[in-house]
Amino acid sequence: MAPLGSASATLAAPLVPAPRDRATVGLSPDDVPASLGEMNASVAVPSGGHWLRRFLAFLGPGYMVSVGYMDPGNWATDIAGGSQFGYLLLLVILLSNLMAIVLQALAARLGIATGLDLAQACRARFSRPVNLLLWAACEVAIIACDLAEVIGTAIALNLLFGIPLVWGAVLTALDVFLVLLLMRRGFRALEAFVIALLSLIFVCFAVQMVLAAPPLQAVLGGFLPRAEVVTNPAALYLAIGIIGATVMPHNLYLHSSIVQTRAYPRTDAGRRVALRWAVTDSTIALMLALFVNAAILITAATVFHAAGRTDVQEIEQAHELLSPMLGVGIASTLFAVALLASGINSTVTATLAGQIVTEGFLRIRLPDWARRLLTRGIAIVPVVVVTGLYGAQGTAKLLVFSQVVLSMQLPFAVIPLVGFVTDQRLMGGLVAGRTLAAVAWAISGLIVALNLKLLHDTFLGG
Repeated sequence: MAPLGSASATLAAPLVPAPRDRATVGLSPDDVPASLGEMNASVAVPSGGHWLRRFLAFLGPGYMVSVGYMDPGNWATDIAGGSQFGYLLLLVILLSNLMAIVLQALAARLGIATGLDLAQACRARFSRPVNLLLWAACEVAIIACDLAEVIGTAIALNLLFGIPLVWGAVLTALDVFLVLLLMRRGFRALEAFVIALLSLIFVCFAVQMVLAAPPLQAVLGGFLPRAEVVTNPAALYLAIGIIGATVMPHNLYLHSSIVQTRAYPRTDAGRRVALRWAVTDSTIALMLALFVNAAILITAATVFHAAGRTDVQEIEQAHELLSPMLGVGIASTLFAVALLASGINSTVTATLAGQIVTEGFLRIRLPDWARRLLTRGIAIVPVVVVTGLYGAQGTAKLLVFSQVVLSMQLPFAVIPLVGFVTDQRLMGGLVAGRTLAAVAWAISGLIVALNLKLLHDTFLGG
């Protein structure tokens, strides 16, 4: 494998998109800096050798994206869905994960084909008012995601070390130093940290599944379509929360940028190879996220719903009841450890997504520490206020609500993304084919329809 520095230097000149792409979006070659600056094309890729070496070189961005698909917000919606409705919402988890695989593949396609991340592409194509609207929607999504991370991490610190929720929320501001340390060590160090914590989460829930021993037939039945998911307002609310927690809008901005950290040749052939490996990476990683999300819901359904405890809505309740109901003392500890790993991990991707969105839409580059403290500070305030007024029950409701907010922001990221990747002039030879385009637009339509249904039920009492 070539030294990192030499690979980056060799590919430094063609980092910008092809002239065809820049002309199409009305840009000169020097108008847009490389996404993520010095991290762009910083990871060397071997030009030959065994296919496994090339795959390993591209392995990483998909796992960073998958973090957002198993963060504490997912835990809240999965636990509530499993305890209240049993295995009913497993199909929603499966469908949302398949939607995520398609959408993340489209985000990677945009970044690799054009050299622009989604925020940069929006700024180039849309008017200033539209861009400000899209930027604001994405910032709301990032704050909602950060809200979930603050609550989840604070709960984990409380469960493991007895730290009060309010102080746990305040302590989460210190994770900025962890992110800064990792980013200074290079993008591969960042990815290694994320993958290590993801592995810990996977192991914890693999053990939980073995301990819970769910009935296979009932689990498989949960993947069959049932009308109750749509006709029951409570089930629909949780279903949309699951979609919001799984298909996170800011992850589309993130993936379109971090796939460009690989130093693949910026040629048509090089981009095609890079896209193939990037999609393979993200698909495998998101299947891991599918297992974790399904495991949380299945555990809640097997342990709580089957015993008549349909009232378990909060992470603290689940932690308190797991060990007694399973009869294994370590079950609750594994649950809390995985939750803490999930909250810490989500910090990394939220920081990067915030940087990408701010630089792409506004061309403002804030210091990493300032960006992190700003978003985390905005998220900490409502958590502290709600915890002080309503206690743990209030934070649980706030956690589920944050995931519904994420789902409401999805159309503002998905529709521009699908529009870009189906544009022949912009994408050239990597434009999405008719079948992929039809699937992508169908997913967009489903997301909009579900959100309209939720708004109708919430405000008009439908």
